[in-house]
Amino acid sequence: MTDFDPDSPNDAWQLRLSDVVWRFGLDLKALHQTNPWLDQPLLPQAINSLMTELWDAGFSQTEIRDAFAFAIADMPRYAAGEERRP
Repeated sequence: MTDFDPDSPNDAWQLRLSDVVWRFGLDLKALHQTNPWLDQPLLPQAINSLMTELWDAGFSQTEIRDAFAFAIADMPRYAAGEERRP
């Protein structure tokens, strides 16, 4: 494995991707913690809105569906059997 090089276009792109997704997660967490509608969970609304934004941005239904399915299938590896991050 090579070292990370922030001057490399590929590494800079990967860092930008990670930063965008990290900020999205933090913003959703903040909204979740202040959600005034307890009967309307935030996460289903957010994921649905994300899906529509991806579709509006030109991703195909198949690309979106496959990406969500891949993420769900990979969750056990990342979460290591934990229901929630401790």
